Amino acid sequence: MSDNMTDNFAQQLQQMRTSVIEQIRAQRGGKIGRAEAAIDRHDVQSGDWAQFDGERDLAMAIDQRETEELKAIDEALKRIANGSYGECTDCGIDIPAARLHANPTALRCLNCQERAERTSGETHSTL
Repeated sequence: MSDNMTDNFAQQLQQMRTSVIEQIRAQRGGKIGRAEAAIDRHDVQSGDWAQFDGERDLAMAIDQRETEELKAIDEALKRIANGSYGECTDCGIDIPAARLHANPTALRCLNCQERAERTSGETHSTL
């Protein structure tokens, strides 16, 4: 992969990273987590614990998803730094640029990704 393409992907990944961090900050409403913010907003005396539990569970799932996304971005940036970005982690062939444009954090070529999904049920963050 050319240095120019790698630079473009690095820039795209940095923008994605900034966006995810901004989302996390906005959703947390400052320094407290979303689950804590939901507790603060929830009228404990209303007795609607099912709604509260649902909001808390959703907030925790979103936190986990964003954390995984941030980790995938950081790992892709490390691969750029060490020169292995764009190589399939399973078979070593170059991942097509179109796939990387669609998902700059992709770890595998499409064939290896499909194989990994069939064997492990994996469907997140590496597509």
